Amino acid sequence: MNTSSEPNRDADWPEALHAVLRAADLRHASWVPDAGHARLIELLLADPAVTTNVLTSEEEGVAIATGAWLGGMRSVLLMQSSGVGNCINMLSLPVQTCTPFLTLVTMRGEWGEFNPWQVPMGKAAQKALEAIGLTVLRAETGRDLVETAAQAATMAWEADGQIALLIGQRLIGRKEW
Repeated sequence: MNTSSEPNRDADWPEALHAVLRAADLRHASWVPDAGHARLIELLLADPAVTTNVLTSEEEGVAIATGAWLGGMRSVLLMQSSGVGNCINMLSLPVQTCTPFLTLVTMRGEWGEFNPWQVPMGKAAQKALEAIGLTVLRAETGRDLVETAAQAATMAWEADGQIALLIGQRLIGRKEW
C-alpha cells in the first residue's frame, strides 16, 4: 500500500508516463494498436496538444517520427517487441541521419508469455535495436519506467539520440486471449 503523497507509479505508470512525455514537450505520437500501450494511447488521444497517428506498420512510424522532428515536433513511436522485427531496416533512417528518435517498446515473449510466436523477437529485440545503432534502455517497474522515460526523452530530444525504451512484460502484464 502506498501511504505517501507520491502516486503509485507501478499502478499508475501510464498516467505518470504521459505526464513525463508532455513535460518534455511531446506533441506527436504514433502506434500500431497494442494492449500493452492501451491506457497510454487513451491518454494521448484525449490530449488536445498531441497529434496522433494509428499506423498499419511500425516502419511508417519511424518515417513519421523523423518527419515530425523535421517539422519541429517531438514524436514518440509506440510499438510491441514483434514490431522491432517489422521495422529494423527503417530504423537506420534516424540512426544514419542523426535525427532525434524515441520509441517505447512493450515486450512480449518474456514473463508469462503464452504465445510461442512472440518468444523469438522478444529474445532478439534488444540485440537487434543495439545492432542497428539505437541506445536501448529498459524498465521493469512503473517507477523505473517513469524515471527512465524522462531520461530517454532528454537523451533523444536534447542530445539528438536514437533511443528505444523497452517496457518489461511483467510490468504490462500477461496478455489474455
